[in-house]
Amino acid sequence: MLLSPFSAIGTEELANPPTPLLVRAGEQIAASLVDLIFLFDRVASDPPTATTPDYLERISQPSSPFCSDYLEYRRGAISRAELLNRLPHVAMMGDSLTQNFYISSPISLFWRARTERRKNWFLDTDPDPASIYSVFERLETFTPLVATEYNGAGALVAPRPAGEGIRRRIVRTRNLAGQARQILRKKRFPDLILIWIGHNNLDWAEGLSTAERAHPERRLAEIAAKFRQNYTEPLQSLVERAKRENHNVVIVVFGLANIDAFFNARKKAEALHANNPALYPYFESGYRSFESLQPPYQKNMVRLSLMMNAEMQAMVGSLNYELKDYRNIRVQYSDALTKVDFSRLELINPVDAWHPSVQGHKALADAAFSALRPSLAFLEMEQRPMSKHQVVFKNHRTPVTAVSPR
Repeated sequence: MLLSPFSAIGTEELANPPTPLLVRAGEQIAASLVDLIFLFDRVASDPPTATTPDYLERISQPSSPFCSDYLEYRRGAISRAELLNRLPHVAMMGDSLTQNFYISSPISLFWRARTERRKNWFLDTDPDPASIYSVFERLETFTPLVATEYNGAGALVAPRPAGEGIRRRIVRTRNLAGQARQILRKKRFPDLILIWIGHNNLDWAEGLSTAERAHPERRLAEIAAKFRQNYTEPLQSLVERAKRENHNVVIVVFGLANIDAFFNARKKAEALHANNPALYPYFESGYRSFESLQPPYQKNMVRLSLMMNAEMQAMVGSLNYELKDYRNIRVQYSDALTKVDFSRLELINPVDAWHPSVQGHKALADAAFSALRPSLAFLEMEQRPMSKHQVVFKNHRTPVTAVSPR
């Protein structure tokens, strides 16, 4: 399930020596060349932002809370861009557990990391009822909105000066701090920000001697402490921006996936792979890329995940204490995604057995959306009495009547 798509340094925040100038220049040139060669994929592939397709029709209804904005737009008082800015905006920050991503052949992996910006539990837009019924699609059954994903495969919680490295730059990965900077550069700050990141920081065994691996307590404590420190800085920057906004803002920090349950599913996959190598063909990629996935280190990887969840929960508690005088901001810790039962074999990817399958994304969407209900009420985005609006609910055989906002 861990997310580094290459044989990468899993804990750059702990060991990130300065890169020589010539190496940095070479990496810059290489990354720029790749960007040039693959320029067409930025145009041809799905963009990282989705807008409710029929938002103009929906907000033109007299019952819509955005009808007055629509009338301003029709009079020419505001532009289409400003009209879009007045819709609810939702953002996703994270690593490849929030993407349609898994390990496969190098070319396939490279292409998927650069282009597969949807088809995941947050931002699937496929109308096929068999596809993932994403958080975005669930939200737009009762309000038109704009959703953007800033996540990337291999993303870390790392200090701001830490370089992303050529492998991550080639696939357009930004660490948590870089994702926060992207959001802060936007004129329209989101109403709701979801964050699910930290899985790549769990490779505690990487770079340790045999003796250090036998007694990892100090190492685990150091990783957890630095994790909180490096998480707090970008989160605080988002909070500071939220203080200046004239609308309510909710930031939801999700705890890490249940790594213990994941290892149970991976053991089942390993047995199937041993009997038939055609099943989970890239099963071994996990061991090569992420040392702590190996059986001798799994127990402490589970320990570290629990420690990091505790640090996130404490971090959110501290931030909320500081925000007691700011009634327009709420920072929430949620264990909803931690509770997803990844011991179920069908939830892990049938290719690499360490990323979510389509069924896994469906389970994550269910859990995440259920956790958002108090936040949506705070944002006044909760489901209201509405006029009828026909929507096909995914995973159901027939269309059901959903609702449009009043």
